Amino acid sequence: MQIKRKNFVRGDTTTVPSGVAIGALNNRFGWAKQADFDSDVDVLNYALTLEYLEAEFYRQGNAAGLLSGKEAQYLAAVQKDEESHVSTLMDTVQKIGGQPVAAPAVDFGDAFSSRDKYLTLSHTFENVGVQAYLGAAGFISDKAILQAAAGIFGVEARHAAIVGNLLGLKAEGGVYMGATETPLSEDEVLAAVQPFLAGPEAAGGDAAVTL
Repeated sequence: MQIKRKNFVRGDTTTVPSGVAIGALNNRFGWAKQADFDSDVDVLNYALTLEYLEAEFYRQGNAAGLLSGKEAQYLAAVQKDEESHVSTLMDTVQKIGGQPVAAPAVDFGDAFSSRDKYLTLSHTFENVGVQAYLGAAGFISDKAILQAAAGIFGVEARHAAIVGNLLGLKAEGGVYMGATETPLSEDEVLAAVQPFLAGPEAAGGDAAVTL
């Protein structure tokens, strides 16, 4: 199955298969181009689509029963944060006169086959997502909206640190990524997630994104 990149960015995709779902979470705004957005509503709706995927990722992952104790407690809190991000973005779109896109159906394949896979995927897409969001800040023209987006960006960075700690990673370069966050350009993000975008033969997935 192939999905048109612009359809996904504009929220016109009703079903997101596993290869695209994981690729989107790892890539965030790396698929998007300035020309895809006619307004701040378009930018926010794309962010909303990504937050739908993220909230659903944690909902399914937590329901799989892979975690216990502190890990289950922390990831349950992360899920609530992501659900709050969905509500915040929906409210913001409506406040500026837009219509929020609908949540797509989503399949994450074998992402929840083990505790380590669940947490490792979470840590990967949280970190790449932080950098991709930072690199995409220029897409937003309304500075008040940019400030609200920055608040979500900061929480995503903390999520990455929590999961890195649960995985027992080293402090700098694992739990956190250095003294400052570094934005990724579109080319850098795409290079980081190329296996997810190359299609089933290269990625072992079941879908790809096309132009």
